[in-house]
Amino acid sequence: QVQLVESGGGLVQAGGSLRLSCAASGRTGSSYGMGWFRQAPGKEREFVARIDWSGGARYYAGSVKGRFTISKDNAKNTVYLQMDSLKPEDTAVYYCRSYAQTPSLVSWGQGTQVTVSS
Repeated sequence: QVQLVESGGGLVQAGGSLRLSCAASGRTGSSYGMGWFRQAPGKEREFVARIDWSGGARYYAGSVKGRFTISKDNAKNTVYLQMDSLKPEDTAVYYCRSYAQTPSLVSWGQGTQVTVSS
C-alpha cells in the first residue's frame, strides 16, 4: 500500500494562493498517478486534479482549470497543488489520492483543510 501525507492547508482570503503537498511512501511503484479531491461540508467528495507519474499528463476539474496547477517531483515522490485566485467556494477538506491498476492498492491521505474567506 502507499502511504500519503498532505500538508499546506490553511486560511486565506479570496483571491489569495495556497500550495498543498502530498508526500507518498511505501509501495509507490504500484501507483501510476496521484490526484487531489475535495469535500465541502454537506457535499460529496469531488475530483480536483490528477497527474501521471510517467509522462506527466494532467487533468483538471472544470471549476479549477486555469486557477489550480498540479505538479510532481518524482525524486521526492511528492505531488503539489498550487491554488491561485482562490474563491470561498474552494473551501473544503482536500484529500490526496494514489491511482493504481489494482483497486486494493488505491490510497487516500488524511486530508487538509482549506478555508477561503470572502
